[in-house]
Amino acid sequence: MSDNFFTLMIIPRQKSSVRKISLSSNLVRGLFIGSLLAILLSLYVVYDYASIKRDRAELARLRQQTVQQSREIIGLAVKVDEFADRMEEFKQFDRRLRLMASDDIGQDKKVPLGIGGSNSSPMHLKEMLDKDQETLVSGIHKSMAQLNEEANEREQSFNELLIFLHEQKSILAAKPSIWPIRGWVTSEFGVRQNPFGTNNEFHKGIDIATGMGREVAAAADGIVVEVSQGSDDGNSVRVEHGYGRSTSYSHLTKAAVKQGTRIKRGDLIGYVGSTGRSTGPHLHYAVYINNVPVNPRKYLK
Repeated sequence: MSDNFFTLMIIPRQKSSVRKISLSSNLVRGLFIGSLLAILLSLYVVYDYASIKRDRAELARLRQQTVQQSREIIGLAVKVDEFADRMEEFKQFDRRLRLMASDDIGQDKKVPLGIGGSNSSPMHLKEMLDKDQETLVSGIHKSMAQLNEEANEREQSFNELLIFLHEQKSILAAKPSIWPIRGWVTSEFGVRQNPFGTNNEFHKGIDIATGMGREVAAAADGIVVEVSQGSDDGNSVRVEHGYGRSTSYSHLTKAAVKQGTRIKRGDLIGYVGSTGRSTGPHLHYAVYINNVPVNPRKYLK
């Protein structure tokens, strides 16, 4: 047979004649190529089907993720609105604190006005929930930027108020507002008749009569600047409180502090006596503003 043909011999088991099938080389080549193409096509179809199935699963996952992200974005928008409401409450709280501080220190004192806050109107993201996600996300970014600015302003305002209140606390601590001792006021501040003569004199404080040796307390925070003994005031203690304020405690049996001692309101500074120019056991208590004597009753509670 010619080289251009292939012979296929079929030999059965039973006794029968052998069958021969002759195929041309072109046909065999065609069958081989066709079979190979069929196999490749089958593999491609299987791969494409698997890819489509995988893509469908990924698409379903992405859709579920998108739905979940949409819910989270809406939840975030609601929380941002709630935070905006809280920020407005902080602003109102700031204003109430300043009004309370103004009432406490009196109309003659000035309370810092504080930080006014952003001039732009607050955004309400709840009104944007029915809009597309891109618009809602943009609104969240703008609202967060506005809230961040407002938070910085509130922080600055609260720090300013805190500094002011600390200063006021120091001023109040330096205010001689308590009685240094309990007793009977036998002589008021101002012009009085001289107890040792017939003429009048100016009394620079108040005289508080009480038992001998009773403890005398500091009327305010301060520092002891003088512990002295004189013919008129006897044993005396003078305390500087700052802000131009000072107090003196005279006719003591003895002082319980030394010069330079830092004291707090209510601390023991001496004991009631009758030293110096005195008619009996009492405390001469005086208050000075810039070294000018003023009526102590103005400060006593």
